[in-house]
Amino acid sequence: MDNICCNKFIELIKKDYPTKEALQTEIINLEAILALPKGTEHFMSDIHGEYEAFKHMVNNCSGVIREKIDLIFPDMPESAKDNFCSLIYYPEEKLKLLKSQNRVNNEWYLQTITNLVNLTSFISSKYTKSKVKKAINPHFRYIIDELLHSKDNVETNIKKYYDNILHAILDVGAADSIVLELTRLIKNLAVDYLHLAGDIYDRGADPDKIVDLLMTHHAVDIEWGNHDVLWIGAACGIPVCVFTALYNNLKYSNLHLIENSYGISIRKLINYTNSLYGNRKNLTDIVKTTLILLLKLEGNIIKRNPEFGLNERLVLNNIDFEKKVYVLNGKEYDLKDANIKGINPLDPYEITPEEQKLINRLCEDFKTSIRLQSHIKFIIDKGCVYKKFNGNLIYHGCIPVTEGGKFKKVDMLGQKLSGKAYFDAIDELIRKNYYGQPSEKERDYMYYLWGGYDSPFTGRIYKTFEIYFLKDKSLKAEPRNPYYEFRNSVEVCDMIMKEFGVDPAHGHIINGHLPVKVKNGEKPIMADGKLIIIDGGFCKAYHEKTGIAGYTLIANSHGLRMKAHSEFSSKEEVVTENKDIISDSTIIETSETRIHVRDTDNGKNIEETVKVLKMALNTY
Repeated sequence: MDNICCNKFIELIKKDYPTKEALQTEIINLEAILALPKGTEHFMSDIHGEYEAFKHMVNNCSGVIREKIDLIFPDMPESAKDNFCSLIYYPEEKLKLLKSQNRVNNEWYLQTITNLVNLTSFISSKYTKSKVKKAINPHFRYIIDELLHSKDNVETNIKKYYDNILHAILDVGAADSIVLELTRLIKNLAVDYLHLAGDIYDRGADPDKIVDLLMTHHAVDIEWGNHDVLWIGAACGIPVCVFTALYNNLKYSNLHLIENSYGISIRKLINYTNSLYGNRKNLTDIVKTTLILLLKLEGNIIKRNPEFGLNERLVLNNIDFEKKVYVLNGKEYDLKDANIKGINPLDPYEITPEEQKLINRLCEDFKTSIRLQSHIKFIIDKGCVYKKFNGNLIYHGCIPVTEGGKFKKVDMLGQKLSGKAYFDAIDELIRKNYYGQPSEKERDYMYYLWGGYDSPFTGRIYKTFEIYFLKDKSLKAEPRNPYYEFRNSVEVCDMIMKEFGVDPAHGHIINGHLPVKVKNGEKPIMADGKLIIIDGGFCKAYHEKTGIAGYTLIANSHGLRMKAHSEFSSKEEVVTENKDIISDSTIIETSETRIHVRDTDNGKNIEETVKVLKMALNTY
């Protein structure tokens, strides 16, 4: 830094800290923060619209709340712990139930608030007093701050002061508000940061509610998954993305998401279906019509982008409409449903003027849905293709590699890119599609990101037509990028971490996308602990395949551990029966010494700031 820049920088510092004492205080504060234990990070992925289960995992902090209660209230009866937990998870509903049972009185309030204060104090002990104070609702900041910092004082006057605060809370009718605020604060402080490694949308019914919940979260980032990128493309009005999103949700009967949540009418799609199949009001016909339109749109993209290498996905060419069979390499395969309409056998990928009008209308509806656009903007602004955070590398799908396990150069819009350069270019492309003026090729690439062999979000070729229409299972296998074979290789994982600037000796790759089939003996920990898969089949559609109902990876000041969750029943059962999710914890890595803020990314930034401030201090 030259003298002119240095002097200007010092002038700016002096504006923020006009006196030597003010700057000294800030340096002391920052130095002290470095010695605190690092905050707890949670990693989850592949939520797939399962709002109720996800909300519960946020509320119970993936079981951490119960662990803290067991630790600091060892003598509390188990039934009392169960009630206390469900109050923290769903305070409004639990209060309403307890009041209806005449179980709430002044004595209950005094004991409950005291217990909540003790739990809050314990959980907040790794943070500065200033950070905790800022996390409290301003309406109750003074009261709760006083409760937290006078609760253990045995001096008679302070004890009376604390007791009088509690009784005053009861006298003025503020007890419910204090309970609600303390339960919110506990959940806020128990997890310092949430990483969501992709796939909020599709399969489950309520991805919109998940985004609403994430928008209220105090600290979250999103590493985009293929389903998120698909919905980004749909929000941009890219036809193939719009019809893929429609197909995915109609197939799972999530019509309310499209029509009620996002205000997108499919009436014209229904009318077009009726014109083909008759007025049968059959959801199967609507799904089939949507799929055929999707395959036509895919076909046109594939034909104008041969570099995608997806010519084998021109499947409509292989239908023999006279015999009503599918023909591949001279062999005939039976169709599960041969009643296929809306295709010109002489030009299977022809889109009629009527179909184009329908496509344009639906694309415009996706682009103009206010709620959808607000959700996608949040996902874009909080999201990225990959993230480096505190020595770990997080991404959803795969790093395209060759059959030999080396980075593969992918043809992306005329450039040959691999590894980090490929990921960075994709990140820029996605943002350009949403915020900029993309070319047709750049819009088409959003389709490749959804279902391309070398897409970092997918790494496999979807067999959508075969899965829906064909009986023969041998045709439904989806080719995968070799990454999925090499991710158990220590050498390949080290190569990936080095490429992205992560230290292989201490870092980890945190990966989602393909659920771990625990029931078949699959393990989430690969490459001697260097790669951790956090997709445990959160979505109900996967529970039977995986044998569990999702994972949470927890990184705290003691190390890394993985929690495997049982299936969530319902909020009502939690409130009325105290039925919590059972989570099995597995320790992955324990730090020999406790990890502090100075060991984190933020800690490194603080240390650099302290150096600069100390330089400025000499000029006062």
